[in-house]
Amino acid sequence: MANKNQTNQSRFTYFKESTDSIEMPARFTFPFYYDPHPLCILAANQLQDYLKTQTEWKHNFGIKNPESESAVGKMFGVLVVKNERGEIGFISAFSGKMLDKDKLGRFVPALFDTVPGGEFYTEGEKVLNVMTTEIERLESNPQIAVLQELVKKEKAIVDTQLADLKAETKAAKRIRKARRKEAKESLFPEEYAKLEKELALESVTKKYVLKDTEKRLNEQLLISSKKLAILEDEITELRDKRRATSVGLQQKLFEHYRFLNIEGKQKDLTDIFKGLPIPSGSGECAAPKLLQYAFMHNLTPIAMAEFWWGKPPASAVRYHGHYYPACSGKCKPILGHMLNGMEVDENPMLTNPALGKELPTVFEDEHIVVVNKPAEFLSVPGKNIHDSVQTRMLAKYPDATGPMIVHRLDMSTSGILLLTKTKENYKFLQRQFTRRRVKKRYVAWLEGVVKGESGTIELPLRVDLDDRPHQIICYEHGRNAKTEWEVIERTETRTKVYFYPVTGRTHQLRVHAAHARGLGCPIIGDDLYGVKGERLLLHAQRLEFEHPVTREVVVIEVEAGF
Repeated sequence: MANKNQTNQSRFTYFKESTDSIEMPARFTFPFYYDPHPLCILAANQLQDYLKTQTEWKHNFGIKNPESESAVGKMFGVLVVKNERGEIGFISAFSGKMLDKDKLGRFVPALFDTVPGGEFYTEGEKVLNVMTTEIERLESNPQIAVLQELVKKEKAIVDTQLADLKAETKAAKRIRKARRKEAKESLFPEEYAKLEKELALESVTKKYVLKDTEKRLNEQLLISSKKLAILEDEITELRDKRRATSVGLQQKLFEHYRFLNIEGKQKDLTDIFKGLPIPSGSGECAAPKLLQYAFMHNLTPIAMAEFWWGKPPASAVRYHGHYYPACSGKCKPILGHMLNGMEVDENPMLTNPALGKELPTVFEDEHIVVVNKPAEFLSVPGKNIHDSVQTRMLAKYPDATGPMIVHRLDMSTSGILLLTKTKENYKFLQRQFTRRRVKKRYVAWLEGVVKGESGTIELPLRVDLDDRPHQIICYEHGRNAKTEWEVIERTETRTKVYFYPVTGRTHQLRVHAAHARGLGCPIIGDDLYGVKGERLLLHAQRLEFEHPVTREVVVIEVEAGF
């Protein structure tokens, strides 16, 4: 027990500054959408000072040289806690591994290191490593390359010889056909019958020669192929065995990843994900590590925050020193269990942000309607909130046919939305959007100074499967996304721009603005890719399209008001 307490105290960090003037939070942090509590900011600042000055270990975060190929940024978390003596302090963790280690310095260990009976995994990894070494040895056998080349050459010879013989056979068939035609017109019936027998015999002989030659050539090829197959099958069998062993070990590991909550109840990963695929790295993020350690060492959780430190990853938007919520794919199911029994801040995503807001109409005729959507107002019904532009407009126009709403804006984006009153007009306008004939212009204020005056951004996007609805840059599976832009105003710290989206991907303008390969300046107020503010300063200002009935060009403009 003494060693346990010593370990606990070595990872429990006292605040260097007094916290007496800071009010304690009434409830624990809702980890998926929050403003960091002052205690968490104080803890994070202290941890960041440690990261800047410590000499216990070395890791290239890429802060001074982000272009360094060896630089790797990392997500860190702080959990403000109260110990058994009633003292306030904090514990800290990093997500995943650092320097290829699960345990490092003052940080809490990986959850698996706290689970009794975890030695099986180390032993299992040894078995897998032995198999991997044996596979590599078998694959390096020079005889494989020799036989592969021999089979390739022999197959080429077989294919060439068979192709020539088949061509010869077809040519002979054409000649026989011509002889029959000529003979039918010039020979007596008895003579023609005799010739027909000769030609039929010749046809059978040619077919037999072709079949016999094909069999003989393939038998020669089969000798080399069998020798190669013996070597390759041994590798395949060992690979399959290693894969099965790995899957079994992973499943056993999932069953040993047991997460506590404040009531002392445990659930493993298989219980938490309830038959769904378990994402790789589940349980290795900072948040579950911190809560597990607190529950195991009688530390009472008070508030939590996570921040990114160092070079951003190539695909996602991350800024050095910025705070970020826990990921949804891996952490949401786990933290749902771990926070059960605790008083937690309300989930703001369950509150209707459009409550009390008007939906102004800026243009209307008997065919179409154009509205100016306020910020924080859904275009279509969401998973938890039904109120939206679509539901309000369908209620306002009960005789309308079709879905009415032709395109969408992010909930946080304000501006022009086009709707139709008939299904036919909806289809006509949808085709314009699909064929990129609609001209759109957005206006936005960006945090930072944009380099250049105009340009084009082409960065393919796809959803982050581990952290929906965030989008990431992905050149392998992402969809083409293109944005044209121009600067219209500058201050010393901010830039106002026009965006002209050529494509219309989810969060396209937000990611293209914020990502280092785009403009590297997030839109002000962007709670997903920048820093949360009073509102997202992004507005759909101008829309130009062909009217579905009059066929006239319609131009709608609505100023942003920011």
